[in-house]
Amino acid sequence: MKRNVELVVISDVHLGTYGCKAKELLRYLNSIQPKTLVLNGDIIDIWQFKKSYFPKPHLKVIKKILSFATKNTQVYYITGNHDEMFRKFTDFELGKLKVCNKICLDIDEKKTWIFHGDVFDASVQHSKWIAKLGGKGYDLLIVINNVVNWFLEKMGREKYSFSKKIKSNVKKAVKYIGDFELTASELAIDNHYDYVICGHIHQPQIREVINKKGSCTYLNSGDWIENLSALEYQDKEWKIFYYDDHKDSLKDDEVDEIQDMDNSELLKIVTNFS
Repeated sequence: MKRNVELVVISDVHLGTYGCKAKELLRYLNSIQPKTLVLNGDIIDIWQFKKSYFPKPHLKVIKKILSFATKNTQVYYITGNHDEMFRKFTDFELGKLKVCNKICLDIDEKKTWIFHGDVFDASVQHSKWIAKLGGKGYDLLIVINNVVNWFLEKMGREKYSFSKKIKSNVKKAVKYIGDFELTASELAIDNHYDYVICGHIHQPQIREVINKKGSCTYLNSGDWIENLSALEYQDKEWKIFYYDDHKDSLKDDEVDEIQDMDNSELLKIVTNFS
């Protein structure tokens, strides 16, 4: 039985990289029936795309997204820095699928501003090669981390996140996350938004931000590399969905719902953007 959800926001999936948890994301997507699905940037990692690595589960995620758009789900694909090649297709619409750089929605009379967030990242805007190098290093770190966690699970031990440990202990990383959240929130307050929703920093969050000019709710959908998280809005309430908290209740339903497009055709389309 699929769950009906009014709005779902996911970001930072990084399809085409070794760290991507495509199988887990597919199980999640197969468990819901969203009225609106927002893909908030870095869904396909064009920066690190290789023809030699784009496995079937990654293609099935794309198929699932397309199947949503061909039915009753409004799908917004908001571009990020890793899939910036899609920005030349801004405002492109195909059925219920729309490509954009940001969206503004009214949710139960609450003004909502949704964008990826890389606009705040000086390293991406001004030193792209450094950011790309960092992305490859991060991907390697995740691969090593996955191997370590495989051994830990076999030993009955808890998983360990190298990246989270680094983020929580390096002062610059902690400051960057704090500055990012504050900048997004202050801009939202200045422009009279009730909600501001970002991705980019792989840090799931829902919190109220208040300053002298007013207040807003800052939200971040996290990622599908480490946190395996999404934002869900239902019954006038926002929640963070964590895959690990629900994985035992999700079924392995991987039936291809788009029969007229095979995997080789999909891969050819993706390759054309790399």
